[in-house]
Amino acid sequence: MTTVGVLGAGQLARMLALAAHRLGITVRALDPSDHPCAAPVCPVTQASFTDLPAIDRFLDTLDALTFEFESIPADTIRHAAERLPTHPNAESLRLSQDRVLEKQVFSEVGFEIPRFAPVDSLEDLHTGADHIGLPAILKSRTGGYDGRSQARIHNHDQLADAWAAIGAVPAILEELVPFEREISLIGVRSTTGEIDFYPPVENLHINSTLYTSRAPAELSRAHELEAQHHARTMLERLDHVGVLCIELFLTRNARLLANEFAPRVHNSGHWTIEGAHTSQFENHIRAILGLPLGSTEAIAHSAMINIVGVEPPLAKLLAIESARTHLYTKQPRRGRKLGHVTVTDNDPAHTNALLDRLTAIIPPPPGV
Repeated sequence: MTTVGVLGAGQLARMLALAAHRLGITVRALDPSDHPCAAPVCPVTQASFTDLPAIDRFLDTLDALTFEFESIPADTIRHAAERLPTHPNAESLRLSQDRVLEKQVFSEVGFEIPRFAPVDSLEDLHTGADHIGLPAILKSRTGGYDGRSQARIHNHDQLADAWAAIGAVPAILEELVPFEREISLIGVRSTTGEIDFYPPVENLHINSTLYTSRAPAELSRAHELEAQHHARTMLERLDHVGVLCIELFLTRNARLLANEFAPRVHNSGHWTIEGAHTSQFENHIRAILGLPLGSTEAIAHSAMINIVGVEPPLAKLLAIESARTHLYTKQPRRGRKLGHVTVTDNDPAHTNALLDRLTAIIPPPPGV
């Protein structure tokens, strides 16, 4: 029996394990947490991601390795790759961990990007603000998630406070893009070189955390092909294997700008479990094992909503027709993703109406 290891044992590892089980593939995870939410569905080894002796013992039980989020040290992935097939590779991970390098690779493969400036000091921040203009957003160059280590700047008087707010660490200053819509494109590439893309998704973030996703997004075919072309170039240039998500802005003057990428299965792709022929989770498993990819075609119009911070009454969720509730068995905590709900229908208007009913039950993310 094939066994896949996952570094990290959160909800993404949980959903990877559930998808793998359908194919007769065993998943094992490694995570430093005492009570990871993947534990009910797969064995979890408790160890640090930097504990190489423990990592080696874990690798001895596996046929292939992957990871569920970007906080894994790239050196750990590089070390594992010397022992067994490890996907995505350390380079994809390393680039995604550094917002300046991320912007550079976007530019290299042809994506338009927001104006930005690296910031290593308060003096750099003043220079960057003069060059880019304000308003802008200051983000730590590494780390940070769901709005952490970020500060919006509207005038020069706020520069020093923003620099202090992110901890005076290496950062990036980005222009604040007046976007019309947030779009994500999820692609998948196999060890065989096979590549496919899911329909683009329209996302709504509140307090820097994803609240809802709708698929397929209302995006012109020209924009979709443009994004796929650059994403394909990126997948091939990085020799990336597995799922990769690119977050984009569609601006008010119809430009498509690349914002961030995630070298893994992604929150904006959760709708694929019910709404596509093959979920992103199953296709990730297929890709890293060199199995034929499943169809990425949508089978309905879908909408997904995140449950963040506080679980709503389960009975109200279950009373909504076609709603599929996924709870991660996490303890409620402010800003913590506790689950998601997906609704599907052949009529997009009905799907939107179902999502409206869900937003009346599930409050928006409270921020961190």
